Amino acid sequence: MRFVRYTDGGSATWGVRDGDTIHSLDGQPTGEPTYEELTNQSYLDEVRRRVEGGALSQRSAEEVSLLAPVPVPGKIVCVGLNYRDHAEEQDEEIPETPLLFSKAPTTVTNPGDPIVHPGGDEQVDYEVELAVVIGRQAKAIDEDEVDDHVAGYTVLNDVSGRRSQFDDGQFFRGKSFDTFSPMGPSLVAGDDLDPNAVDVSLRVNGDTKQDSNTEQFIFDVQEAVSYISEQMTLRPGDVISTGTPGGVGIFREPLDLLEPGDVCEAEIEGIGTLENHVVAE
Repeated sequence: MRFVRYTDGGSATWGVRDGDTIHSLDGQPTGEPTYEELTNQSYLDEVRRRVEGGALSQRSAEEVSLLAPVPVPGKIVCVGLNYRDHAEEQDEEIPETPLLFSKAPTTVTNPGDPIVHPGGDEQVDYEVELAVVIGRQAKAIDEDEVDDHVAGYTVLNDVSGRRSQFDDGQFFRGKSFDTFSPMGPSLVAGDDLDPNAVDVSLRVNGDTKQDSNTEQFIFDVQEAVSYISEQMTLRPGDVISTGTPGGVGIFREPLDLLEPGDVCEAEIEGIGTLENHVVAE
């Protein structure tokens, strides 16, 4: 199911999106879902029954504003160089273990909200990524346990300030400008999505820049999450971004970077299209 977090002018709430219709969960007896509840098949079955039975209030998706499914993650852990085609475009060797870095939680912004270009000589780049949202606390879990700890999957545009990244010789500052983690438009829970076999793409002003499939993963979702859980405790609401495919702007000739006025569309099969425009600071 495609869960969405949204507002219709009031407080934020949750719903299930089916086509252009959102079935509101604010009338659920149990209230709005927690990330942990999204790992519970009984909860998902009950929500599906209510959606299919028309027991929930409905509204048009055009009448609401979608919000990031995780507005304030406890942490954002990113897997670098995790697509074979991205490694090839950099002429990098395939890593033997996942390469990890982090982004500040304050980078998260909503679908439709702007990406703010810091200005100056900053080189702002795009990166479409499949993001994993943790639903149950996980520490040192095996690969075959990972699915039981996942609340769902969403799209994250890992916007990057390349000048800061390269000047510092590490990723954190360049990845952590405010608005540099657009997230959404939905959170797909349950077994409706095979995260290791979905198409991923990104367009800028309608032109396709990235076009791949998660079958290109060097470390699939289960391998990556299990590995990360060996290093740190993962808690509900933590986000793991699984890397980007080839085609990023910094490795194009000539450089093809984001400027104010550009529109990014990051799309993942089964989840939807995350659209954000770029504005000057």
